[in-house]
Amino acid sequence: MGSLVGMALGYHMEQEIRQQPEVLASNAGRYLAELKQYLEGKSFDMVLLAARGSSDNAALFARYLIEIHLRIPVSLAAPSVITKHKSQIRYPKCLAVGISQSGAAPDVSEVIAYMKGQGHDTLAITNTAGSRLSSEADHTLLLETGIEKSIAATKTYSASLLALAQMVRAMGGELESIQLPDNDWLERVHDEALANSGHVVRSSPIFSLGRGYSYCTAVETALKLMECALIAAKSYSIADFHHGPKALANPATACILYGEVPDDLAATGATVISAPSADVGVWAPLWNIQFGQWLSLLAARARGIDPDRAQNLKKVTETL
Repeated sequence: MGSLVGMALGYHMEQEIRQQPEVLASNAGRYLAELKQYLEGKSFDMVLLAARGSSDNAALFARYLIEIHLRIPVSLAAPSVITKHKSQIRYPKCLAVGISQSGAAPDVSEVIAYMKGQGHDTLAITNTAGSRLSSEADHTLLLETGIEKSIAATKTYSASLLALAQMVRAMGGELESIQLPDNDWLERVHDEALANSGHVVRSSPIFSLGRGYSYCTAVETALKLMECALIAAKSYSIADFHHGPKALANPATACILYGEVPDDLAATGATVISAPSADVGVWAPLWNIQFGQWLSLLAARARGIDPDRAQNLKKVTETL
């Protein structure tokens, strides 16, 4: 499908989805080189990841990569422990990573400032040079995706995934050879999303399910459906889905699956949407999220909603 003519609903979101192959390919080598310069030869007893929103979903991917390939425990920061409750946490030797596309998130910046003050190594991953987060961290990796005009994070999200994977490689993690999505893949997942967008619009609620490396994709897809198409969606680990939420699955609901479809899911009567898969190992989240992005954009258009101007949301969200 060619680019839409004129300012269609979600025009900027579509352009930014389509920019991802070029953005990722042009930055992959630089990310690794810069991160090696900062991290190579250093050792840590744990990694703390501080983020909100889509950046927090990218952090879920990093958690699996770090714990599996580096065997270092990871904590996903609860910023209010520091910003609201003023707790003086005693971390072991730690790498603290703040992830924020805008770099303006006050709570993420405060976590990084606290960790730096405690003598820990700190890293900012952001798309915004000169941001508050950059000023607080010892080292900044700029994503350099170009301006993202849509409210929805698309190219900044996939670039964050890539940066975090390259961070793991820079720290000594032996990942498979890098494989990045191309334009043919974008067209394939667009067509699959178009074929399934009607199910998403007609069903309620939507369950977005994944596990392991794919868990971040399930969580990010649910977020995109909510913010772009105003569709009630909830993400779960496939394992957790079986511990209660599956009771809600029925013919009025739909389940988006990233990964293997549980044998007993069809018996619930729920519509099962199996996301296209790419045989790319640990790099799958950089590919599979584009199905979720297209699905959200196409569902928004079907409902007459413009995801470039998401209801009740701003591009930069500041919380403490």
